[in-house]
Amino acid sequence: MRRLLTAMIGLTLLAVALPCAAQTATPAPASRFAGWASVIVAGDWRSHTEPIQAFDNARRDLVAGFLKAGFSRADMYDATLRPDVPDPVTAAAAVEAIAATTARATRGCLIYFTSHGAPEGMVFGPNRQISPTMMAQLVRNWCPDRPTVLVVSACFSGIFVDGLAAPNRMIITAARRDRTSFGCGADATYPYFDGCIIDSLPTASDFIALANATRACVKRREEAEALTPGSEPQVSIGSTMQFLLPTLRFTPQAPPGGPPVAVAAATARPAG
Repeated sequence: MRRLLTAMIGLTLLAVALPCAAQTATPAPASRFAGWASVIVAGDWRSHTEPIQAFDNARRDLVAGFLKAGFSRADMYDATLRPDVPDPVTAAAAVEAIAATTARATRGCLIYFTSHGAPEGMVFGPNRQISPTMMAQLVRNWCPDRPTVLVVSACFSGIFVDGLAAPNRMIITAARRDRTSFGCGADATYPYFDGCIIDSLPTASDFIALANATRACVKRREEAEALTPGSEPQVSIGSTMQFLLPTLRFTPQAPPGGPPVAVAAATARPAG
């Protein structure tokens, strides 16, 4: 009788424990960005008179933010093109590495450049500049038909929108084609646009929400500091991406205790 009672108690405890074990073992949902290539490159490291850290700070924290949002480190390439570091990366080496990353992970592309810009193009390393025509050709080679999100953080970066626009692409730029962006002084943590992306990522649900929050963030900051004319970040969404983007949701990462704290104000200088 004692053996029977012991066995019955054991079965009861096992039955109670099983639901808890099954609940604990439930795998996390797969990221919507599995198989996507992601690229984050800081193309410059200079202000008008001295080296700065804003672009490299942005690269570092953009990497962390997009990893938390669901992108894979195994399919991510990031680099700084500044030459004053151990084992510097050249512009040519970066282009090759981006090609290798996008050839390996083929479900989609996130390409993010932060750098100085001019009305003719974006700085890409010590002695190179990427024009809109060159950018369009590079992206066509890297991510021909797959869903692609391109972010160009630089002064005058709106010059890239027309050449990059396609049904399978979303393009976000830090400024209009005829405007500077702000935040590349020696005392700036990030360019303002990059800082707004970083601040908005933890609570944005997808790239459309991220773009809207970033534009609002940039506008608030520029108005608070009386910076004119405003940079007016640009957003272009192709017809295919308009339907696809709402399904590509970021991994929830809102921290406890409220929304992220905005970057402290610094003396503004044009980021381009």
